[in-house]
Parts: sequence; structure tokens; C-alpha cells
Amino acid sequence: MTDSPPDRLDVNPRSRFHNPSLLERGIGIALNGKERTDVEEYCISEGWIRVPVGRSLDRRGNAMTFKLKGTVEAWFSDVGRAASAAETTAGV
Repeated sequence: MTDSPPDRLDVNPRSRFHNPSLLERGIGIALNGKERTDVEEYCISEGWIRVPVGRSLDRRGNAMTFKLKGTVEAWFSDVGRAASAAETTAGV
């Protein structure tokens, strides 16, 4: 298994980007250098994350989300942010 997270990941089991084995490892996300803990979905290449809007739900029972754009960094929690950054600068 690789130590770099996928380009896109979603916590919703109905999404095609949902991967429970990766989510079990724990994913850390930073948007514009600030660590976020409330991320529902992210995409590194497109530069956005989705965060819930309060406790409101849509008509299907899913959390309503808001898309925030910027520079997205992702790492596995069991590896750590510093180790992940060292890998990307080393070209791994």
C-alpha cells in the first residue's frame, strides 16, 4: 500500500470515490496551509474540499455541503504530515 493518499476521496458510502480501507487509516487535510477536521470530500488536482453546512440535511438525508477552493494537501494520519511532505519534496 502506498503512503500517499488518492487524488480524490469521499466519506459518503454512496459515492464512487468512497474507499473504506483508506478512510480507516485516517486522512489529514489542509486547505491553504490550515488543517481541517470537518472535510466530507476533497480533490487535490482540482483544488477544493467540501465541508458540511451546519447540521442541515438535504431531502435524501445527506449533509448539505459547501465547496471551498484553494491549495489542498492530504496525508495519512498514521504516517503524519511531516513525513508526507518530505516524500513529495523528495520526488517519491
